[in-house]
Amino acid sequence: MLKKKYKLALGVALLSAVLMACGGGKSAQSGTGAAGESQASGASGEEAGTLRFVNFRDIRDLNPHLYAGEMYAQSMLYDTLVSITPEGYSPCLAEKWEISEDGKVYTFHIRDGVKFSDGEVCDAKAIQANFDAIIENKERHTWLRSMELLQSAVATDDKTFVITLSEAYYPLLTELGVTRPFAMISPKAMKNGSTKDGVEAYIGTGPYVLKDFVTDEYATFEANPNYWGEAPKIKTIVAKVIPDNQTRILALDKGEIDLIYGKNMIDADAIKKYQDSDSIAVALSDPTSTRQIVMNTQDEILSDIKVRKALEHATDKQSISDGLFYGLEKPADTLFSKTVPYCNIELTPYEHDSDKAKSLLEEAGWKAGSDGIRVKDGKKLSLELLYNSDSVTEKSIGEYLQAEYKQIGVDIQLNGQEEQSYRDNMKAGNFDMVFNISWGTPYDPQSSLSAMTAPVYGDYAAQQGLENKKEIDEAIQKILLSTDEKERQNLYTEVLTSLHEDAVYIPLTYENNKAIYRKTLKGVRFSQSQYEIPFEEMYFEN
Repeated sequence: MLKKKYKLALGVALLSAVLMACGGGKSAQSGTGAAGESQASGASGEEAGTLRFVNFRDIRDLNPHLYAGEMYAQSMLYDTLVSITPEGYSPCLAEKWEISEDGKVYTFHIRDGVKFSDGEVCDAKAIQANFDAIIENKERHTWLRSMELLQSAVATDDKTFVITLSEAYYPLLTELGVTRPFAMISPKAMKNGSTKDGVEAYIGTGPYVLKDFVTDEYATFEANPNYWGEAPKIKTIVAKVIPDNQTRILALDKGEIDLIYGKNMIDADAIKKYQDSDSIAVALSDPTSTRQIVMNTQDEILSDIKVRKALEHATDKQSISDGLFYGLEKPADTLFSKTVPYCNIELTPYEHDSDKAKSLLEEAGWKAGSDGIRVKDGKKLSLELLYNSDSVTEKSIGEYLQAEYKQIGVDIQLNGQEEQSYRDNMKAGNFDMVFNISWGTPYDPQSSLSAMTAPVYGDYAAQQGLENKKEIDEAIQKILLSTDEKERQNLYTEVLTSLHEDAVYIPLTYENNKAIYRKTLKGVRFSQSQYEIPFEEMYFEN
């Protein structure tokens, strides 16, 4: 367990945290503020037929082809060609599809009778207009490997849309099914056939339409009367903006809101508070992503695998889980949870063992100095741990590890930087150790591994000191291009085993999605994407 003073510090940090939720956004379509205001402050959700949801910030820009908008809101307004479900891929705007034997050609048969909320027909030609707009701004989407491989995306007739790749690429359906950028907006809402410089209005084919909003106060969504799918049971959703964590909880207690949803919208104290409540329900998803520390193998000290393994054994993940998250985020033994596709493989965890950690450091030539910090060739065993200063959680974990690692003779200097600087330095490899989080479902493991082959985040730089870096990258490329399921699983096993044995990552805990809501609200569940909220399945109990 955590030592008392650190446990207390972590608890205080949690109580004061103002944590950020998934997605981003800013709205540009206004309506009648008075109507929205009355819905936001009116009768209870059940009586008004209105679900009152809360987010920490405004919806912002809901252009589906860019990345500023709140993803939960974008998923309410727009549809994609396919949907991602717990059972796999399912039809959405494409009612069926075929993949060529060589894995390079995808033929989508577009659902008949679908219209955008402005009345424009959503046929294969409208979908090509969207792809043309996305491809025009290709440099914004370089994180998608499919953009590199895309040879053509054309409507061969009103009902048929064909994507041709230069190489087979198995994650294509996943990339087409996530919230952005391959969501469809009415061509009439584009600016001269383009979306890279903004859109005229947020017009999609999804279950809801944006009725009105007041910046930094609320946004009102109403059920799309022309929605092609099953009509949502809740007709109106008001998304209030409440930045402060404790103010959100107070609003739920007072009955002013019905739902708080999101992995970073709810801290462990709130979950614990409502676990035995008569009126408030708590829901937790399976693991969505992994909190981790990345160790830079190019660093003079961390280039020694014995030092990296010593830090693995010195990390008490159970204490972090219990002391910071009340056990709600489980200790992470491996880079990805076994519930993630292709990751249910047998790897021996690095068990918490301080004696083993000390022994490894001794073997590596690091001897205890007069102040307790180990020394080798006149150099102290001192490492810098970079973290996002906006994250109270990372700071709290860092302070705990700083104290724990000191017990084995390792000095940790914490370096908190604002988010953009933190990300820039991580990408450039300007770190000894750095906090990171995996991409999460449904992007894991393929997107996290793909990003290791180029300087997208810190992984690429961190792995440069590995003797087998070239082999790891080649195996990842084969994974992404493989059309054989057995071969793909074997390659995943090879890469994940290698990274585990090379001790590049210290997995800490598995994050999960969270929801707390009034028990009169039913149908609350989690989708495959941690950034979407399936409002259309929710309803109030009569």
